[in-house]
Amino acid sequence: MKKFGSEQVVPGNIIVRQRGTKFYPGTNVGMGKDHTLFALEAGVVRFHSGKQDRKYVSVDAMAEAAE
Repeated sequence: MKKFGSEQVVPGNIIVRQRGTKFYPGTNVGMGKDHTLFALEAGVVRFHSGKQDRKYVSVDAMAEAAE
């Protein structure tokens, strides 16, 4: 586990290094050929369950700050 829930990430940050698919990619998360999950967008990491009792990792995109 490289990043935990509620941590902020930028595109390319590794979230989970794993052997096999213990966690599946959700919204704004990609999976490498070695099953590593990484962020595709800047935002906040969120772990949740989904279909068939699978565990998913998503990145909730951050709203752009109005200046």
